[in-house]
Amino acid sequence: MNTATKSILGQMPTPAAAAAVAPSSTKLVASLMLAAGVAALVVITNQMIDTWAETHVVAAWLALWAVAALAIGLLRGVTRALAQNLMTGLDSWSAQVARRRADERLWAMAQTDSRLMSDLQVAMDRAVQDKAPAQNLETLMTRRASRMVRDRLYYI
Repeated sequence: MNTATKSILGQMPTPAAAAAVAPSSTKLVASLMLAAGVAALVVITNQMIDTWAETHVVAAWLALWAVAALAIGLLRGVTRALAQNLMTGLDSWSAQVARRRADERLWAMAQTDSRLMSDLQVAMDRAVQDKAPAQNLETLMTRRASRMVRDRLYYI
């Protein structure tokens, strides 16, 4: 019996495991879209051959099955591509929303914590700086003032 305890890091999914989850959801969405497309085509075909189907029941049944089989073959690639594009778009949207929320929470915390605010200002100064570092304090303060005005970080 293994009594060794695992750390929390040992339980977190690896990037490979997280990537393995995405295709299954893409396949599910593709399957649902394929089923909806095939059902729509079968219903449209049934409405078109409704008057003819009253006298030729077996032929109408065979025609509906043929339409369903052809629709599966034709729509399979289209629905797979649409599902991949949809899932990629949703993943990027949710990541963008998560980044925005994290930035908002960090900014709200920085509003109340002067140490965190100074760290953020130093990080933003470093990100905005030109390739060459400031040679003197006046240049550094000019850059900081221009960044504060540009990003509206001043307080009244």
